[in-house]
Amino acid sequence: MTPFWIALQFLTTFPVHLKSMPSKQQNGQSLLFYPLVGLMIGLILFAVALILQAIPAILLSSIVLVAWIWLTGGLHLDGLADTADAWVGGFGDAERTLTIMKDPACGPIGVLSLIIICVLKWSAIYLLLQKQLYSALILFPILGRLAPIYLFLTTEYVREKGLGNSIADFIPRTASWALFAAVIAASGYFAWLGLAASLSILITLLYLRRKFIQRIGGITGDTIGASIEITECIGLLTFILGSFYIAV
Repeated sequence: MTPFWIALQFLTTFPVHLKSMPSKQQNGQSLLFYPLVGLMIGLILFAVALILQAIPAILLSSIVLVAWIWLTGGLHLDGLADTADAWVGGFGDAERTLTIMKDPACGPIGVLSLIIICVLKWSAIYLLLQKQLYSALILFPILGRLAPIYLFLTTEYVREKGLGNSIADFIPRTASWALFAAVIAASGYFAWLGLAASLSILITLLYLRRKFIQRIGGITGDTIGASIEITECIGLLTFILGSFYIAV
């Protein structure tokens, strides 16, 4: 169970304390539990929306979004801000881009990226709640955690040290691909809207991977965090926009 606790500790603010330092193999295996952690986050968001459904949707959507950010500790948003700052400030240079990513300060482009992603997520959540599609909140944290699985499976990790490096070296490739395919197939539970959200996320991942390789030759922890946030948002937008055209 250590790989599960590693994933839970890394991806959430749950009070998890490992009894010993995990091995590199266990770090690699923890990737298999990312969608499960996403499911846990989604179930909590669904429960919040269901329990508080009597209050106005405009307030409830804010509560759901804040709960979503709190559950992840803002980890992925931090990665998004660092990546946005580095992409603009790096002026196309790989080394400069990687150096800016290490800077803990958040520049104006990073702040702007956070505002944009939160506004888009809030708007999509608001519409989901208006349409009473509460159970759909379960889907997007799961699909978002396919991003690290796909990127680790297909793209070189460019940092030499850290958790990401051990994941890249010891990821169970066959099991990870099988899990990736299973989650995509399971999105069909939400019929065409779920499959459309999955397809949009796959296209987004292909695009992001291409851009990461072009700029820095691979991925980092920050770009993975950014990918989770972006794919969650794209999945949300696709689902809710599709709901206006496809019968739910």
